[in-house]
Amino acid sequence: MRKKLNIIAMVLLLASVFSLAACSSDSSNNAAGGKEGGKNEKGTSTLRFATWDSGKELQIQQKIAKSFEEKHPGVKVQVEAYGDGFDQKLAASFGAKNPPDVMYMWNFPAYYQSLEPLDSYIEGDSEMDMDDFYQGLFNYSRMDGKIYGMPSGFTTRAIYYNKDLFDAANIPYPKDGWTWDDFKKIAKKLSDPSKKQYGFGVVPEPDTYDLQGLVWSNGGSFISEDGKKVEGHMNSPETIEAIQVLGDLLKNKSAVLVGGKNQQSGDDIFKAGKIAMWESGIWPLAGFKDAGINVGTVEVPQFGDKPAKGIIATSAVSIAKDSKNKDLAYEFVKFYSSPEAIKMRTSDLPVRISVVKEMNMEQDPLVSPFYKMLERSDNTPAFLLNENWNEINRNLSAAVNAVMLGQDAKSLLNKAAKDSEKYTK
Repeated sequence: MRKKLNIIAMVLLLASVFSLAACSSDSSNNAAGGKEGGKNEKGTSTLRFATWDSGKELQIQQKIAKSFEEKHPGVKVQVEAYGDGFDQKLAASFGAKNPPDVMYMWNFPAYYQSLEPLDSYIEGDSEMDMDDFYQGLFNYSRMDGKIYGMPSGFTTRAIYYNKDLFDAANIPYPKDGWTWDDFKKIAKKLSDPSKKQYGFGVVPEPDTYDLQGLVWSNGGSFISEDGKKVEGHMNSPETIEAIQVLGDLLKNKSAVLVGGKNQQSGDDIFKAGKIAMWESGIWPLAGFKDAGINVGTVEVPQFGDKPAKGIIATSAVSIAKDSKNKDLAYEFVKFYSSPEAIKMRTSDLPVRISVVKEMNMEQDPLVSPFYKMLERSDNTPAFLLNENWNEINRNLSAAVNAVMLGQDAKSLLNKAAKDSEKYTK
């Protein structure tokens, strides 16, 4: 599953691509890659499917496509691997009016006007059991009350911890329901700067999207629920306290910056045993296991008696509005979100309740915290609330990055909120 791309740069790209496309001729239709959908002279229908996956994940997509072909004689699924250039290529194809029929999707505010609403297909499909999906995932693919993508995979975030380092320090393993006060004490005990050993790792430029779970857990937010106000939200006492937690951990040398320019990633430093705790999604778990790390997972800490809140990173499959094979495309979307296809995927977590139960994933101690966090991931991310979020986020990101370098969260977030108010009017 894709983690997240730079929304700001991508939106600027979309604007430039679509403006250029308006001036282009029909001859550009074949420049976006792939042939137009429809039957060829042999009577075979070609369905184009765009993915950002590569390597082993791409091989899985190809197996899913092959399985669909076997169930639909006369259909060829053309898997188009866009990789790191996914947004650029997808935006170009939409601009040229020659998009893939089906594609991975995550940034619905940027793309939904070029996508086909799925509601009429779902309502007319007696086989589609919508109740089998974790309903919170649709908050991310629903725009203006319409569904533009079927969930295909997700992850929430949890704390990974190195059991061997906890054992060596004679510290009990953390349990769900622990607090940030507990976390701070444990991180301090597990830190020895003279040996470049730290309790926790923090990235120097945290993704503000990921930080929302931390902020929501303290009762704060970056923007009002109606998306019309940042003052009193981005700089509320609750938001300031939540962001300052990370700054204080770094100041107290209970945490260290990781994953910056010319630095090892937090995943690699955790594998090396130089940080005892690391916060992430499900993505690095397999790598930690392969590296032989005696790893545990636990829900993120909570502030006092406030319940910990989660943030979801999710992907979906969508149909292009300009697809010439919409009915067939829906059949592929339906198959891609079926239990059979979901069980073939390994890079993220299953989105269907029946699959999770069948595979006993909620009983897996390493996986269960991610599903527990899903139950409390019901807040709406800021980028879905305000069309000018990219401009607002520039100010917010600059403030958060400065906090990681030791500056005061209160003054920085006050300034960020003041500078951002003009984008909410």
